[in-house]
Amino acid sequence: MLIIRKLTKTLGGRTLFEDADMTINWGERVALVGPNGAGKSTLFKQILKEDKPDSGKIDLDEYAITGYLAQEAGDPGDETILEIAISTTPEMAKAIRTMREHEAAGTTDDADYHAAQDHFDANNGYALEPKAKKILAGLGFEADAYDQPANKFSGGWIMRAHLAQLLVKEPDLLMLDEPTNHLDLMALIWLQRYLKNYPGALLMISHDRDFMDELIETVYEIDEEKLISYTGNYTSYLEQRNKRYQQKVQAYRNQNKEIERVQEFIDRFRSVTSKAAQVQSRIKTLEKMKRLPKPIAPRKVFKFSFPQPKRSNQKVIELEKVHKAYGDKVIYESLDLTIERGDRMVLVGPNGAGKSTLLKILAGQLEFDSGERKCGYNTNLGYYSQHRTESMDEANTVLEEVMASGGDMREDEARSILGSFLFRRADVHKKVRVLSGGEKSRLNLVKFLVNPPNLLLMDEPTTHLDIISIEALVQALKHYEGTLVFISHDVHFIRNLADTTLHVDNGKLTRYAGGYDYYLEKSGLDDNRGAVTS
Repeated sequence: MLIIRKLTKTLGGRTLFEDADMTINWGERVALVGPNGAGKSTLFKQILKEDKPDSGKIDLDEYAITGYLAQEAGDPGDETILEIAISTTPEMAKAIRTMREHEAAGTTDDADYHAAQDHFDANNGYALEPKAKKILAGLGFEADAYDQPANKFSGGWIMRAHLAQLLVKEPDLLMLDEPTNHLDLMALIWLQRYLKNYPGALLMISHDRDFMDELIETVYEIDEEKLISYTGNYTSYLEQRNKRYQQKVQAYRNQNKEIERVQEFIDRFRSVTSKAAQVQSRIKTLEKMKRLPKPIAPRKVFKFSFPQPKRSNQKVIELEKVHKAYGDKVIYESLDLTIERGDRMVLVGPNGAGKSTLLKILAGQLEFDSGERKCGYNTNLGYYSQHRTESMDEANTVLEEVMASGGDMREDEARSILGSFLFRRADVHKKVRVLSGGEKSRLNLVKFLVNPPNLLLMDEPTTHLDIISIEALVQALKHYEGTLVFISHDVHFIRNLADTTLHVDNGKLTRYAGGYDYYLEKSGLDDNRGAVTS
């Protein structure tokens, strides 16, 4: 279906690819991986013909239809969520818009209206609508949202509508750039099941390793300006990559030993006339030898030890008879919840069920209408949200901000931790005032790790992190001795950290005394009843 041969691309004076090859067959599931800046998005642009390579060929089957989900969607017009979902081609979008305008004006006898209606009907528009509604529901939309203008929704919801459009369209090659970023856990589970039955080929960039493990059968890594193919899912790729690195190290060492051996002979007998021919032969051997580059070790998770918090009381925090409503919409009524020392609890449930509201109430960040919130006598609470940054000194550099939080931490330790969370080299000298929202969120996360409270409340802590950074956070929190309550859509993160699952839905809390897999089993979400086929 897609064949890339001898691809070379230089960007900003830096070579991203040189003579790189890739093949994607019909129906194949492929992940593209590599560090930030390696060229993943550039390769996507070239496949989509939005950018041209310096040399090489990208051949896509002439009959193949390609669909692409970018990380960010443009501002929508006045189309509704449902109209976005069924606008599978520009022509279909124009037909829908024309029909809607004439229906609003009462001019359905116009020739333009009939032409648009004919196009809509000829392209199965009426059949697409129920399919689109089914997909929108799976992605978390309520039925009353379908006919609302998309511009009333957040960027994350608009991205879901565009994802629904692609799934309705069913392109032969579905290209997804971080498709799980804007999904909650329930929508992610639905999408994962849907894509398992997707009839076309998948090419994705993702930081969600469990999502890739469930779907991917081939991994292409951008490494040393090449596209290196690995058969299997992401976990298999990690194992194979490590073996490949060890083989490269051994080959490099063997070649250096051989070079030393030959050079020793040359140096030893250079002045011996009877050995002149042999010396010249060995000199030519060294000149012709293609020197292997020193292998670059794959980026590893930095493991660090941070101070443990003071021990809290057994009851860390309690909610009693809490009532919370937004106008006429009741979120919680007579809510009771007790969090005990050492709990590692994940909050799960459909979007809009009240998970973030509950976390904010626990954190003391949101007032409630009635009831009581009781913190334990020794409870020291910290609340992390991707949308909220802890008070920072805007004049500090990133490094100074962490050093100020980390007590006796050495500078090299602070730099290593910051590197694990994507602050590299000169980044540590940036002033806090110039950081982006995502950078401030990551810096806030590091500050929690170097001086943790004994109750840590976290809302989607992995959003601005790559796979290695997520693993660094997992390893740090595994050794955290305090109490952890969090919301996440990253299954790997949940599996490794949660020992209790709290399902939140329609103001009701259901506690499962086990982690993610226990919750799936007991809630029935791990059987085929919840699966959706394409």
